[in-house]
Amino acid sequence: MSRFDDFVALHVAGDPVVLFNIWDPGSAIAVVKSGAKAIATGSASVSMATGVGDGQEVPLDLALANAERIAKSVDLPVTVDFEGGYATDAEGLAANGRRLAATGAIGCNFEDQIVGTDRLYDVADQAARIAALRAGVGDAFFINARTDLFLKAPAAAHDSALADQAIERGKTYADAGINGYFIPGLADLALVETICGALSVPINAMHLPNGPSRAQWASAGIARVSHGPFPYMDLMAKFEEMAREAIG
Repeated sequence: MSRFDDFVALHVAGDPVVLFNIWDPGSAIAVVKSGAKAIATGSASVSMATGVGDGQEVPLDLALANAERIAKSVDLPVTVDFEGGYATDAEGLAANGRRLAATGAIGCNFEDQIVGTDRLYDVADQAARIAALRAGVGDAFFINARTDLFLKAPAAAHDSALADQAIERGKTYADAGINGYFIPGLADLALVETICGALSVPINAMHLPNGPSRAQWASAGIARVSHGPFPYMDLMAKFEEMAREAIG
């Protein structure tokens, strides 16, 4: 099977694949040594490691070169956090998708927030954007559509109405050609279970400090758990501590 097929097969509801997000070849190789089954970048981690802010501040050429270096450094499927695709128009998304697929990555995250704002694309507009990206990356490429609904709303507003909005987006995005659906920021397992039960594509949750465990995510029907920026942040905190002890 191809790396894409291997990656698709890892997405099992109730037995989620764990993606301990990385930012460069060195961190990718370390995660491979841990026994990981796939490699995933995190845009915030790549941004922080590059010394710029998140939200497509890493130049596209640098982001693609980094993805290619990572893909060449490991013998596992690699999925890239591609944020908003670095384009707003269909032609630009398709072109950027072709460039991303050429790096050797077999998948990406693609978010529905309008980068640099607090707003989301309308459902129909984002579905069209997904279709444009799909035209660029081809069929054998795992598009993991991320909705920012739960990141934009405070936890107190994470209710059944917001879950219904997430389900509506997920169904529309699935019709547009996604392979998976990412709902970062949501930790209410009852709502997670509702979303998992309503959609035909595998659902991705984000591990949160003091949030649900992998077993709890699994019981709610999650097929993929991402660790986002937290591995980088924890490592840098430890690195600073080590430096302080050394410098003394």
